[in-house]
Amino acid sequence: MIVLGLTGSIGMGKTTVARMFAEAGVPVFDADAVVHRLQGPGGALVAAIAARFPGTTSAAGVDRAALGAAVLGDEVALRDLEAIVHPAVAAERARFLARHAAAPLVVLDVPLLFETGGDAAVDQVAVVSAAPAVQRERTLARPGMTAAKLDSILARQLPDAEKRARANAVIATDVPLAETRAAVLRLIACARAAAGR
Repeated sequence: MIVLGLTGSIGMGKTTVARMFAEAGVPVFDADAVVHRLQGPGGALVAAIAARFPGTTSAAGVDRAALGAAVLGDEVALRDLEAIVHPAVAAERARFLARHAAAPLVVLDVPLLFETGGDAAVDQVAVVSAAPAVQRERTLARPGMTAAKLDSILARQLPDAEKRARANAVIATDVPLAETRAAVLRLIACARAAAGR
């Protein structure tokens, strides 16, 4: 099995690329989706987050906006949150890998792959990338996003140029969708060939 780490900064189109892998029959572990589930109604992380960050949870689970405000610009709070979230996500990832052990290729969709050292746990890394102006335009179009919030997020992420330099493959998303899909299919074909299937 080849474990491909899929990453990319905010607004680069990683969700679209992950969906292309899934549509091609590749098992995809979506770290963000796992976090949403663990922080949702009855989620395994709600009690721990409520204890450390009072007022950020309700019967509906974690209020992501309130939690975001509680950790924004506070390194200690952010580290505390990561200490709650990361081990739970790692356990879910281990279960995913065990479930798909027979697959020739699996994708771990992890936004902060390099930032959290997750690249050491994968065989290859594919970085989803687009021009800075495209990235900014996409991100600022999101509900509730502001330029200040975007700058704060980007400050916590490794620069795109560094991610591309460290990647085994770069998937561009500021090109026609068909070109992006072709790049994904080439990666899948190469991985399956390397795995002998």
